[in-house]
Amino acid sequence: MFDQIILQKKIQKIRNKITVLKRNLDFFNKKKKIKYINKQIKNLILHKNYEIVSALYKKKNILSQKIYKIQKIIKIFQEIEYWMHIFNEEKDLSIIQEINMQYLKIKKKIKKLEIYTMFKNKYDKNNCYMDIQSGSGGVESQDWTKILLKMYLKYSYSKNFKTKIITESIGETGGIKSVTLKIKGNFAFGWFRTETGIHRLVRKSPFDTSNKRHTSFSSIFVYPELKKDILIDIKPENLRIDVYRASGAGGQHVNRTESAVRITHIPTGIVTQCQNDRSQHKNKNTAIKQLKAKLYNMEIKKKNLEKENINKNKLDIRWGNQIRSYILDDSRIKDIRTNIERNDIFNVLNGDLNQFIETNLKMGF
Repeated sequence: MFDQIILQKKIQKIRNKITVLKRNLDFFNKKKKIKYINKQIKNLILHKNYEIVSALYKKKNILSQKIYKIQKIIKIFQEIEYWMHIFNEEKDLSIIQEINMQYLKIKKKIKKLEIYTMFKNKYDKNNCYMDIQSGSGGVESQDWTKILLKMYLKYSYSKNFKTKIITESIGETGGIKSVTLKIKGNFAFGWFRTETGIHRLVRKSPFDTSNKRHTSFSSIFVYPELKKDILIDIKPENLRIDVYRASGAGGQHVNRTESAVRITHIPTGIVTQCQNDRSQHKNKNTAIKQLKAKLYNMEIKKKNLEKENINKNKLDIRWGNQIRSYILDDSRIKDIRTNIERNDIFNVLNGDLNQFIETNLKMGF
Protein backbone atom coordinates (compact mmCIF):
# COMPACT_ATOMS: atom_id res chain seq x y z
CA MET A 1 0.00 0.00 0.00
CA PHE A 2 1.21 3.50 -0.83
CA ASP A 3 2.41 5.52 2.16
CA GLN A 4 2.17 9.24 1.38
CA ILE A 5 3.94 10.26 4.61
CA ILE A 6 7.06 8.23 3.69
CA LEU A 7 7.15 9.84 0.24
CA GLN A 8 6.80 13.33 1.71
CA LYS A 9 9.69 12.61 4.08
CA LYS A 10 11.84 11.51 1.13
CA ILE A 11 11.01 14.71 -0.75
CA GLN A 12 11.82 16.84 2.31
CA LYS A 13 15.16 15.05 2.65
CA ILE A 14 15.95 15.89 -0.99
CA ARG A 15 14.92 19.52 -0.39
CA ASN A 16 17.33 19.74 2.56
CA LYS A 17 20.17 18.22 0.52
CA ILE A 18 19.61 20.77 -2.27
CA THR A 19 19.76 23.59 0.30
CA VAL A 20 23.12 22.29 1.58
CA LEU A 21 24.48 21.90 -1.97
CA LYS A 22 23.46 25.47 -2.84
CA ARG A 23 25.35 26.72 0.20
CA ASN A 24 28.44 24.62 -0.50
CA LEU A 25 28.52 25.72 -4.15
CA ASP A 26 27.89 29.39 -3.27
CA PHE A 27 24.95 29.16 -5.68
CA PHE A 28 23.19 32.46 -5.00
CA ASN A 29 26.36 34.58 -5.09
CA LYS A 30 27.34 33.02 -8.41
CA LYS A 31 23.87 33.77 -9.82
CA LYS A 32 24.20 37.41 -8.68
CA LYS A 33 27.60 37.66 -10.34
CA ILE A 34 26.20 36.26 -13.62
CA LYS A 35 23.34 38.80 -13.47
CA TYR A 36 25.82 41.64 -12.89
CA ILE A 37 28.05 40.46 -15.76
CA ASN A 38 25.03 40.37 -18.09
CA LYS A 39 24.37 44.05 -17.27
CA GLN A 40 28.03 44.92 -17.92
CA ILE A 41 27.98 43.08 -21.27
CA LYS A 42 24.83 44.93 -22.34
CA ASN A 43 26.39 48.32 -21.58
CA LEU A 44 29.72 47.50 -23.20
CA ILE A 45 28.06 46.24 -26.40
CA LEU A 46 26.32 49.63 -26.71
CA HIS A 47 29.75 51.27 -26.54
CA LYS A 48 31.22 48.66 -28.90
CA ASN A 49 33.92 47.62 -26.40
CA TYR A 50 34.06 44.05 -27.73
CA GLU A 51 37.45 43.09 -26.25
CA ILE A 52 36.21 43.48 -22.67
CA VAL A 53 32.88 41.86 -23.64
CA SER A 54 34.76 38.74 -24.78
CA ALA A 55 36.61 38.52 -21.43
CA LEU A 56 33.32 38.94 -19.54
CA TYR A 57 31.68 36.15 -21.55
CA LYS A 58 34.52 33.81 -20.57
CA LYS A 59 34.06 34.75 -16.90
CA LYS A 60 30.30 34.21 -17.19
CA ASN A 61 30.78 30.76 -18.81
CA ILE A 62 33.07 29.63 -15.98
CA LEU A 63 30.49 30.69 -13.37
CA SER A 64 27.65 29.09 -15.36
CA GLN A 65 29.52 25.77 -15.57
CA LYS A 66 29.96 25.79 -11.78
CA ILE A 67 26.22 26.04 -11.11
CA TYR A 68 24.94 24.08 -14.11
CA LYS A 69 24.69 20.72 -12.28
CA ILE A 70 22.79 22.14 -9.33
CA GLN A 71 20.41 23.91 -11.75
CA LYS A 72 19.64 20.54 -13.41
CA ILE A 73 18.90 19.05 -9.97
CA ILE A 74 16.62 21.99 -9.11
CA LYS A 75 14.71 21.46 -12.37
CA ILE A 76 14.12 17.76 -11.60
CA PHE A 77 13.01 18.65 -8.06
CA GLN A 78 10.51 21.16 -9.47
CA GLU A 79 9.07 18.34 -11.58
CA ILE A 80 8.73 16.17 -8.47
CA GLU A 81 6.90 19.00 -6.68
CA TYR A 82 4.65 19.46 -9.71
CA TRP A 83 3.67 15.77 -9.82
CA MET A 84 3.18 15.76 -6.05
CA HIS A 85 0.77 18.69 -6.43
CA ILE A 86 -1.14 16.81 -9.15
CA PHE A 87 -1.34 13.70 -6.97
CA ASN A 88 -2.69 15.69 -3.98
CA GLU A 89 -5.50 16.97 -6.19
CA GLU A 90 -6.35 13.83 -8.16
CA LYS A 91 -5.20 11.01 -5.83
CA ASP A 92 -4.19 9.01 -8.88
CA LEU A 93 -1.78 6.29 -7.74
CA SER A 94 -0.30 5.96 -11.26
CA ILE A 95 1.30 9.38 -10.71
CA ILE A 96 3.39 7.88 -7.90
CA GLN A 97 5.32 5.86 -10.49
CA GLU A 98 6.45 9.08 -12.16
CA ILE A 99 7.36 10.64 -8.80
CA ASN A 100 9.42 7.59 -7.77
CA MET A 101 11.22 7.57 -11.13
CA GLN A 102 12.16 11.25 -10.75
CA TYR A 103 13.13 10.65 -7.10
CA LEU A 104 15.63 7.90 -8.02
CA LYS A 105 17.02 10.12 -10.79
CA ILE A 106 17.57 13.14 -8.54
CA LYS A 107 18.95 11.02 -5.68
CA LYS A 108 21.68 9.66 -7.97
CA LYS A 109 22.60 13.14 -9.25
CA ILE A 110 22.72 14.62 -5.74
CA LYS A 111 25.01 11.86 -4.46
CA LYS A 112 27.41 12.46 -7.35
CA LEU A 113 27.44 16.24 -6.79
CA GLU A 114 27.87 15.84 -3.01
CA ILE A 115 31.13 13.97 -3.62
CA TYR A 116 32.49 16.63 -5.97
CA THR A 117 31.73 19.43 -3.51
CA MET A 118 34.19 17.72 -1.16
CA PHE A 119 37.09 18.16 -3.60
CA LYS A 120 38.40 21.36 -2.04
CA ASN A 121 42.11 20.53 -2.05
CA LYS A 122 44.19 22.86 -4.23
CA TYR A 123 45.28 20.02 -6.51
CA ASP A 124 42.19 17.75 -6.43
CA LYS A 125 41.48 18.28 -10.15
CA ASN A 126 44.99 17.24 -11.16
CA ASN A 127 46.31 13.94 -12.43
CA CYS A 128 48.34 12.15 -9.78
CA TYR A 129 51.10 9.70 -9.02
CA MET A 130 50.94 6.80 -6.60
CA ASP A 131 54.03 5.29 -4.96
CA ILE A 132 53.56 1.82 -3.46
CA GLN A 133 56.50 0.67 -1.34
CA SER A 134 56.77 -2.73 0.33
CA GLY A 135 57.85 -2.77 3.97
CA SER A 136 60.14 -5.18 5.71
CA GLY A 137 59.12 -8.82 5.34
CA GLY A 138 60.70 -9.84 2.09
CA VAL A 139 58.66 -11.94 -0.31
CA GLU A 140 55.45 -11.70 1.74
CA SER A 141 55.53 -7.90 1.78
CA GLN A 142 56.45 -7.74 -1.92
CA ASP A 143 53.54 -9.98 -2.83
CA TRP A 144 51.23 -7.69 -0.82
CA THR A 145 52.50 -4.68 -2.81
CA LYS A 146 51.67 -6.52 -6.05
CA ILE A 147 48.12 -7.22 -4.78
CA LEU A 148 47.66 -3.54 -3.89
CA LEU A 149 48.85 -2.47 -7.34
CA LYS A 150 46.26 -4.73 -8.99
CA MET A 151 43.57 -3.38 -6.65
CA TYR A 152 44.28 0.24 -7.60
CA LEU A 153 44.55 -0.56 -11.31
CA LYS A 154 41.07 -2.11 -11.17
CA TYR A 155 39.70 0.83 -9.17
CA SER A 156 41.17 3.23 -11.76
CA TYR A 157 39.52 1.25 -14.54
CA SER A 158 36.14 1.52 -12.77
CA LYS A 159 36.59 5.32 -12.72
CA ASN A 160 37.61 5.44 -16.41
CA PHE A 161 41.06 6.75 -15.44
CA LYS A 162 44.10 6.04 -17.57
CA THR A 163 47.06 4.44 -15.79
CA LYS A 164 50.71 3.99 -16.61
CA ILE A 165 53.46 2.32 -14.60
CA ILE A 166 56.33 4.85 -14.48
CA THR A 167 58.88 2.86 -12.48
CA GLU A 168 58.80 -0.65 -11.05
CA SER A 169 61.24 -2.67 -8.98
CA ILE A 170 60.43 -6.38 -9.20
CA GLY A 171 61.15 -8.69 -6.27
CA GLU A 172 63.27 -11.83 -6.60
CA THR A 173 60.24 -14.15 -6.48
CA GLY A 174 57.80 -12.17 -8.62
CA GLY A 175 56.43 -9.69 -6.11
CA ILE A 176 57.07 -5.94 -6.25
CA LYS A 177 59.52 -4.04 -4.08
CA SER A 178 58.24 -0.64 -5.20
CA VAL A 179 56.19 0.84 -8.03
CA THR A 180 55.12 4.30 -9.20
CA LEU A 181 51.83 4.57 -11.03
CA LYS A 182 50.62 7.62 -12.97
CA ILE A 183 46.85 8.12 -12.93
CA LYS A 184 45.22 10.45 -15.45
CA GLY A 185 41.65 11.65 -15.19
CA ASN A 186 39.33 14.34 -13.89
CA PHE A 187 39.81 14.74 -10.11
CA ALA A 188 42.28 11.82 -10.06
CA PHE A 189 44.20 13.26 -7.10
CA GLY A 190 40.95 14.04 -5.29
CA TRP A 191 39.78 10.43 -5.59
CA PHE A 192 43.09 8.84 -4.62
CA ARG A 193 44.67 11.15 -2.04
CA THR A 194 42.85 9.63 0.96
CA GLU A 195 44.58 6.30 0.23
CA THR A 196 47.92 7.70 1.40
CA GLY A 197 49.08 5.71 4.41
CA ILE A 198 50.12 2.26 5.56
CA HIS A 199 48.10 -0.76 4.43
CA ARG A 200 48.43 -3.81 6.71
CA LEU A 201 47.89 -7.39 5.56
CA VAL A 202 47.30 -10.33 7.92
CA ARG A 203 47.05 -13.81 6.37
CA LYS A 204 48.39 -17.35 6.38
CA SER A 205 51.35 -16.95 4.08
CA PRO A 206 51.34 -19.03 0.87
CA PHE A 207 55.14 -18.74 0.99
CA ASP A 208 55.45 -20.34 4.44
CA THR A 209 55.44 -24.17 4.41
CA SER A 210 54.32 -24.23 8.06
CA ASN A 211 51.25 -22.14 7.06
CA LYS A 212 51.80 -19.58 9.82
CA ARG A 213 50.07 -16.24 10.04
CA HIS A 214 52.14 -13.31 8.74
CA THR A 215 51.67 -9.55 9.03
CA SER A 216 52.94 -7.39 6.16
CA PHE A 217 52.96 -3.68 5.50
CA SER A 218 53.03 -1.61 2.32
CA SER A 219 52.95 2.16 2.14
CA ILE A 220 50.88 4.19 -0.31
CA PHE A 221 51.82 7.77 -1.11
CA VAL A 222 49.64 9.75 -3.52
CA TYR A 223 50.74 13.15 -4.81
CA PRO A 224 49.45 15.47 -7.54
CA GLU A 225 51.03 16.07 -10.91
CA LEU A 226 52.31 19.65 -10.96
CA LYS A 227 52.26 21.31 -14.35
CA LYS A 228 55.72 21.56 -15.88
CA ASP A 229 54.88 24.41 -18.24
CA ILE A 230 54.73 27.67 -16.33
CA LEU A 231 52.88 30.40 -18.17
CA ILE A 232 54.37 33.81 -17.43
CA ASP A 233 51.60 36.31 -18.00
CA ILE A 234 52.79 39.86 -17.38
CA LYS A 235 49.94 42.33 -17.09
CA PRO A 236 50.78 45.92 -18.22
CA GLU A 237 49.14 47.39 -15.10
CA ASN A 238 51.64 45.47 -12.96
CA LEU A 239 54.62 47.19 -14.59
CA ARG A 240 56.28 50.53 -13.87
CA ILE A 241 58.43 51.55 -16.84
CA ASP A 242 61.02 54.29 -16.45
CA VAL A 243 63.20 55.68 -19.24
CA TYR A 244 66.42 57.57 -18.68
CA ARG A 245 69.62 58.60 -20.42
CA ALA A 246 72.15 55.84 -20.81
CA SER A 247 75.26 56.31 -18.68
CA GLY A 248 78.87 55.85 -19.74
CA ALA A 249 80.70 56.61 -22.96
CA GLY A 250 78.75 56.83 -26.16
CA GLY A 251 78.87 60.25 -27.74
CA GLN A 252 75.88 62.42 -28.62
CA HIS A 253 73.30 59.60 -28.32
CA VAL A 254 74.17 58.86 -24.69
CA ASN A 255 73.91 62.51 -23.69
CA ARG A 256 70.74 63.52 -25.54
CA THR A 257 68.25 60.61 -25.75
CA GLU A 258 66.42 58.69 -23.06
CA SER A 259 66.88 55.25 -24.56
CA ALA A 260 67.66 53.27 -21.40
CA VAL A 261 64.71 51.39 -19.85
CA ARG A 262 64.08 50.24 -16.29
CA ILE A 263 61.09 47.96 -15.61
CA THR A 264 59.75 47.25 -12.13
CA HIS A 265 57.32 44.36 -11.62
CA ILE A 266 55.14 45.89 -8.88
CA PRO A 267 53.68 42.65 -7.32
CA THR A 268 57.13 41.06 -6.79
CA GLY A 269 59.46 44.09 -6.73
CA ILE A 270 61.69 42.51 -9.39
CA VAL A 271 63.61 45.14 -11.40
CA THR A 272 65.24 44.70 -14.81
CA GLN A 273 66.94 47.32 -16.95
CA CYS A 274 68.67 47.64 -20.30
CA GLN A 275 70.66 50.40 -22.00
CA ASN A 276 72.69 48.46 -24.53
CA ASP A 277 70.85 49.62 -27.64
CA ARG A 278 70.16 53.07 -29.06
CA SER A 279 66.52 52.06 -29.54
CA GLN A 280 64.31 52.49 -26.52
CA HIS A 281 61.92 49.90 -28.00
CA LYS A 282 64.67 47.25 -28.25
CA ASN A 283 65.90 48.00 -24.73
CA LYS A 284 62.34 47.62 -23.45
CA ASN A 285 61.93 44.22 -25.17
CA THR A 286 65.22 43.01 -23.68
CA ALA A 287 64.19 44.16 -20.19
CA ILE A 288 60.81 42.37 -20.58
CA LYS A 289 62.61 39.14 -21.57
CA GLN A 290 64.84 39.44 -18.50
CA LEU A 291 61.79 40.00 -16.32
CA LYS A 292 60.05 36.92 -17.73
CA ALA A 293 63.16 34.83 -17.06
CA LYS A 294 63.34 36.05 -13.46
CA LEU A 295 59.63 35.42 -12.89
CA TYR A 296 59.99 31.95 -14.43
CA ASN A 297 62.84 31.11 -12.03
CA MET A 298 60.75 32.36 -9.13
CA GLU A 299 57.84 30.10 -10.18
CA ILE A 300 60.20 27.11 -10.51
CA LYS A 301 61.38 27.71 -6.93
CA LYS A 302 57.74 27.83 -5.79
CA LYS A 303 56.98 24.53 -7.55
CA ASN A 304 60.03 22.88 -5.96
CA LEU A 305 58.94 24.15 -2.55
CA GLU A 306 55.44 22.73 -3.13
CA LYS A 307 56.96 19.35 -4.03
CA GLU A 308 59.06 19.43 -0.84
CA ASN A 309 55.98 20.24 1.26
CA ILE A 310 54.03 17.40 -0.41
CA ASN A 311 56.89 14.95 0.22
CA LYS A 312 56.90 15.83 3.93
CA ASN A 313 53.55 14.05 4.14
CA LYS A 314 55.18 10.67 3.42
CA LEU A 315 54.77 8.24 6.28
CA ASP A 316 57.14 5.68 7.75
CA ILE A 317 56.15 2.09 7.03
CA ARG A 318 55.21 1.13 10.56
CA TRP A 319 52.25 0.05 12.68
CA GLY A 320 51.27 3.50 14.00
CA ASN A 321 50.63 4.99 10.56
CA GLN A 322 48.28 2.33 9.21
CA ILE A 323 44.99 3.45 7.67
CA ARG A 324 43.49 0.06 6.77
CA SER A 325 43.86 -3.57 7.84
CA TYR A 326 43.14 -6.48 5.49
CA ILE A 327 42.69 -9.58 7.70
CA LEU A 328 42.13 -12.28 5.11
CA ASP A 329 41.76 -15.27 7.45
CA ASP A 330 38.84 -13.60 9.24
CA SER A 331 37.37 -12.32 5.95
CA ARG A 332 37.50 -8.80 7.36
CA ILE A 333 38.79 -5.46 6.12
CA LYS A 334 38.74 -2.55 8.55
CA ASP A 335 39.31 1.11 7.67
CA ILE A 336 40.92 2.64 10.78
CA ARG A 337 39.80 6.25 10.21
CA THR A 338 36.13 5.60 9.41
CA ASN A 339 35.67 2.35 11.40
CA ILE A 340 34.04 0.81 8.33
CA GLU A 341 34.33 -2.99 8.31
CA ARG A 342 33.66 -5.14 5.28
CA ASN A 343 33.59 -8.89 4.77
CA ASP A 344 33.53 -8.95 0.96
CA ILE A 345 37.31 -9.21 0.68
CA PHE A 346 37.22 -10.40 -2.93
CA ASN A 347 35.26 -7.31 -4.04
CA VAL A 348 37.56 -4.88 -2.22
CA LEU A 349 40.76 -6.41 -3.60
CA ASN A 350 39.15 -6.21 -7.04
CA GLY A 351 38.86 -2.45 -6.77
CA ASP A 352 35.57 -1.83 -4.94
CA LEU A 353 36.94 1.04 -2.84
CA ASN A 354 34.21 3.67 -3.22
CA GLN A 355 32.73 3.20 0.26
CA PHE A 356 36.10 3.76 1.96
CA ILE A 357 37.15 6.69 -0.23
CA GLU A 358 33.80 8.52 -0.28
CA THR A 359 33.41 8.24 3.51
CA ASN A 360 36.95 9.51 4.06
CA LEU A 361 36.23 12.47 1.77
CA LYS A 362 33.00 13.26 3.65
CA MET A 363 34.91 13.15 6.94
CA GLY A 364 37.42 15.65 5.57
CA PHE A 365 40.51 13.42 5.32
